[in-house]
Amino acid sequence: MDLGSFEADNSSSCRLASHIPEVCRTEDCCLGIDEAGRGPVLGTQPHELLLCISNQQVLQNYSKTLTETERENLFQKLDEAKSYIGWALQILSPNTISTSMLQRTKYNLNALSHDTAIGLVQYALDSGVQLKEVFVDTVGPAEKYEEKLSQLFPGIEVTVRPKADSLFPVVSAASICAKVARDRVVKDWKFAEDLGEVDTDYGSGYPNDPKTKAWLLKYMDPVFGYPQFVRFSWSTAQTLMDSKAATVHWDDDDEETGEKAAQRQNNRSMLSYFSASAGGKDHNPTRKTHRFFTERRLKSLNTL
Repeated sequence: MDLGSFEADNSSSCRLASHIPEVCRTEDCCLGIDEAGRGPVLGTQPHELLLCISNQQVLQNYSKTLTETERENLFQKLDEAKSYIGWALQILSPNTISTSMLQRTKYNLNALSHDTAIGLVQYALDSGVQLKEVFVDTVGPAEKYEEKLSQLFPGIEVTVRPKADSLFPVVSAASICAKVARDRVVKDWKFAEDLGEVDTDYGSGYPNDPKTKAWLLKYMDPVFGYPQFVRFSWSTAQTLMDSKAATVHWDDDDEETGEKAAQRQNNRSMLSYFSASAGGKDHNPTRKTHRFFTERRLKSLNTL
């Protein structure tokens, strides 16, 4: 599984795929879809489509308690069965997840997951796969999701079930592939931000993991927040920002200006922060200009 395309720009989503076996274009095939990394506050959420010839007996149900090494070994076996098994992977970046959930017209995680799965099924059809059955691990109410997919893909038998990875071998195999992709991406994450020597001991990435919480506190910038590795739309990240980051007062035409309000609350306004970086009256010569400005070659202007 070559993740180079995603690693080159991990700020956006990316689709990767294996070679599609020729038999999948000439014989009836089944397809399984599962996702990994839905809950963590750190890292990606990969969606995996795995397709094979209709006989699922070549696969088996795999336990969720497998170790990372065991998952890697199983994926290697699946990847070697190129004559009758193929896969496609849609990696949702943390940045994509957060900006989708926080945009003006909210695009929630369930809708994002549904659309990603739909895109993967369409990819298989566009690639000439002779698709007969689709098995999907549900996101939200299973009956509604199944009806939605059945209407979009008439003529294909669609089955959506909770915990489908424990019921259908093709979904179980897709789950293994998705987890392997997340394991690799999180382990070898390429930080776009200049954070120096980054501590990669960030635990599981789940909000209740003490190591994850400690990492979030360590790498939170009080003004600019988190690196793009963090899903900043998660309540865990937002709560830490609210309690630990610099207070910001936004101007309101019906109230006093942000500058005056900040002074009244004994806080520095955003304007004073910018003027300080340019050498204003609060300028601290020992403080370096933040990378946000240097990377974009930004400078403050006193006159226009």
